[in-house]
Amino acid sequence: MPENILFRELEGESVILNIDSESYLGLDDVGTRMWAVLTTSDSIQAAFETLQHEYDVEADVLRTDISELLDKLIENGLVRIVDAPS
Repeated sequence: MPENILFRELEGESVILNIDSESYLGLDDVGTRMWAVLTTSDSIQAAFETLQHEYDVEADVLRTDISELLDKLIENGLVRIVDAPS
């Protein structure tokens, strides 16, 4: 995680803060789990597969939820998507 991004979890919920821009995003317990899986998986697809096994949710709903979370994180300068090295 970049040095300008802080992540803090408290009782299952969390906040992600960009120190430079002072933008932040609060996450509930599901969002916190999605963040944890996304930041430790090799790809978004791998994160999707892990979360699909953990939650009883239809694939299209999960894809939408992941996409919306990533959009919010990108909008707030809290993550950036990079291509995996070939």
